[in-house]
Amino acid sequence: MSFTDLGLSAAILEAVEQQGYDTPSPIQAQAIPAVLEGKDVMAAAQTGTGKTAGFTLPILELLSGGKKVKPNHIRTLILTPTRELAAQVCESVSLYGKNLPLTSAVVFGGVKINPQMQKLRGGVDVLVATPGRLMDLHGQRAVKFDQVEILVLDEADRMLDMGFIRDIKKILALLPKRRQNLMFSATFSDEIRELAKGLVNNPVEISVSPRNTTVQSVEQWIHPVDKNQKSKLLIKLINDGNWRQVLVFTRTKHGANRLTKSLEAVNISAAAIHGNKSQGARTKALANFKAGEIRVLVATDIAARGLDIEQLPQVVNYELPNVPEDYVHRIGRTGRAGASGNAVSLVMADEFKQLIDIERVIQKHLTRELVKGFEPANPLPKSPAIRAIKAPRPKKPKVDHQDGQRSGEMASGHKPVSKNRRHMGGQQPSQNKSQNQNQSNNDGNAKPNNRRRRPSRSSHQAAKPA
Repeated sequence: MSFTDLGLSAAILEAVEQQGYDTPSPIQAQAIPAVLEGKDVMAAAQTGTGKTAGFTLPILELLSGGKKVKPNHIRTLILTPTRELAAQVCESVSLYGKNLPLTSAVVFGGVKINPQMQKLRGGVDVLVATPGRLMDLHGQRAVKFDQVEILVLDEADRMLDMGFIRDIKKILALLPKRRQNLMFSATFSDEIRELAKGLVNNPVEISVSPRNTTVQSVEQWIHPVDKNQKSKLLIKLINDGNWRQVLVFTRTKHGANRLTKSLEAVNISAAAIHGNKSQGARTKALANFKAGEIRVLVATDIAARGLDIEQLPQVVNYELPNVPEDYVHRIGRTGRAGASGNAVSLVMADEFKQLIDIERVIQKHLTRELVKGFEPANPLPKSPAIRAIKAPRPKKPKVDHQDGQRSGEMASGHKPVSKNRRHMGGQQPSQNKSQNQNQSNNDGNAKPNNRRRRPSRSSHQAAKPA
């Protein structure tokens, strides 16, 4: 199959060919026809397999024959969890749509809002946004949603977790009820899949590979090592392997800063990228890394999703992530578009639990290699046999005998209605204060409140889909 078989116009095919592509990836081959038919889509595929083109190409095709956008209006809304991913998606829209009379823009926090407001004045066909900044712009009446035809949630599993769900629901309530909904992600947890089904209408579900699997072209292994020897081992690996470009992941922002200073102290050019950095500093660090001006980019999980760095050969997990699925996203920065790559993890004994969780998610044991001179004083225990991940039993929908409606059903764009609301004359129960504190910032990056509070019965019911 080639792109010419998918029903795309000559203008789009020319742009695709100029990017060097002639054969669609499996996710593109399945998603593009479904989107062109106007269907809602939930698509899961390994990172690096072309998900972005899987929705941008058919969206551009659909928009090219539609009505002209009004001032301050948009026709397609693409929501992403991070600034970097938003910028990258908008770049793809511009590249593939350069031969079409369509406009696009990207908005996110961390930068001045006025230039973004000015760009929206004439209206744009495709707007890529992080949720926090989008709500700011809507609050200032800089963007209107009356003309929205298509909604895309990119990296939908993160977009719909508890850190983002409140903003997502607010945005959904503002959108037209009749629209096309697309959800693309590398992974869907079972809980998120159930929630997502309540936000789309009879979706086409596409999965081109087992969930949470890693790309086969990426070679993975671990080096057991004590915590106080990690930076020295990393320096040795960089120098001995003559690594010219390596992306290193840490768990914390301060850890990323410390490691960057340690590398620079031995004349290894490095830069850190994380949420405390200004947008300008983050953009500059990423650009310098892509250009080869720095050898090591040290990042938190802000860079684990969406960053497309061409021919990146090495990814290092300096520290294992607390969320095992994030391991899949991290190492997915290498081995993209069929290229080969290496992913090495420096693992101390205290990270044994994280290692077990990761091995269970990817359903394989990671090869262990001891480095001479760095044998750990606290040995890493042997991994147990991997338990298979069982598919959850489908839950039987509850029936409200007063109106015969099944709980869990929610039409696209509708707010859930609780039992309390029916018995309170249509008034919405007030939200728990702890829920109100769980807001995302302008970057779209969630800062959940992890303290356990027992919500009132009414607020708990109001938060559940009716």
